[in-house]
Amino acid sequence: MRSTTSRRALLAAGGSLAAASALPALSGCSALAAADEDPDTLVVHSQLGTTAPGSPTYLAALDRFREETGLKVRNLVNGDDLAQVYETSRLARKEPDVVMVNLYDKTLAWTDVGATVDVKGYLDDWGLRERVRDVALDAWTDAKGRLRAFPYFATNWPVAFNRSLLDRAGVDRVPGTGDELIGAARKLRGKGLSPVTVGGNDWTGQKLLAQVIQTFLSQDEARHVYTTGDFGGRGARRGIEYFVELRDAGVFTDKAQGLTSDSMTTQFNTQAAAMQSAMSSALAKVPDAVARHTDVGGWPVAPGAAHDRPTIIRTYTLIGFWISPNGTKKIDAVEKFLKFFYREDTVARFIKEAGRDMALRSDAVSTGFPLVAAAQRLGKDVSEVLLPDVYVPPAASQPLITATSTSFTRGTSAAKVRSVLEAAYRGV
Repeated sequence: MRSTTSRRALLAAGGSLAAASALPALSGCSALAAADEDPDTLVVHSQLGTTAPGSPTYLAALDRFREETGLKVRNLVNGDDLAQVYETSRLARKEPDVVMVNLYDKTLAWTDVGATVDVKGYLDDWGLRERVRDVALDAWTDAKGRLRAFPYFATNWPVAFNRSLLDRAGVDRVPGTGDELIGAARKLRGKGLSPVTVGGNDWTGQKLLAQVIQTFLSQDEARHVYTTGDFGGRGARRGIEYFVELRDAGVFTDKAQGLTSDSMTTQFNTQAAAMQSAMSSALAKVPDAVARHTDVGGWPVAPGAAHDRPTIIRTYTLIGFWISPNGTKKIDAVEKFLKFFYREDTVARFIKEAGRDMALRSDAVSTGFPLVAAAQRLGKDVSEVLLPDVYVPPAASQPLITATSTSFTRGTSAAKVRSVLEAAYRGV
């Protein structure tokens, strides 16, 4: 707990070079050079720029922005370590001007400790509020009414079902209940096919586990569970038992506890597995030959569930544009940047070229990404459960990944699963 308090205090104060040098060396520490840039150069820190979905569209948009405005933009790129790299640069007061990252783990505290600024006033002053979906504004607004960032990417998180593989195994319809899912898994295994592939050793498994546990929870109950780590209530315990029943019946791919999101995507896209719980960016990567015989729907529910339909996750907090204290010193350039990326033509290109779901209003359709478009159309056929990311305390986020791997290990009892999930919250 002392280290967390120290980190929050340092971020709030801006820190020092000495404090920054005490942190581990990181691959993206070029971010520390941000404050030394020409004052006319806008420095943006993003996960887009390499292989992340939407990167080519983003880089092309940056080029158009430079051409239209004459402004210089430096794009710093990091992957999963972006939040840590940004905090390192913030401690040295050399942070980038704009940060593009999701609302999760470390970033939950940024606005509260002054590592980034409340952008609500800018959103209104720049006339951009009407561009944002109301549900996205709600998701990005904290308990004190501050808007943490300008919402941008959203995502749907349905289940993809390979109809061809289901047909080959003699499964005549997409499973809609737990019993149907168990029956389909047995038939698929009889044909040497994996049923549900999942990255049980990373965030994909964590999200699916959370989704299954919510089978017997209302959204308010789920919010309490993932905020407090109290998995002892009747609904949470029933959800854990349901997960264990599915796991030990062979629903998930073999050795799921050691797999990652890349493993999951590869298994589904090469037709080694018949089903996957996949967010929009993964659906956009499904090859055309597989997408042609793939349906999207919800996760099957059990009798007595709190939901009367299969469930999906839908969230609007995937990527937002955060403004740093340094960014306020270049606010005119930041305004031009945000207005450009909020323009309908820019938003439409992310939808059409990259298959991205957006937190902004748009009439564009992902015609080149049929599974993404199909997920967008899911309405009354599914029920929504919470994405726990914005409720899980930052200190519990990574321990929950470890708990997820244990949970996907065959033979682990429901009591043990509950124990490791609750243990992730110790010291929070």
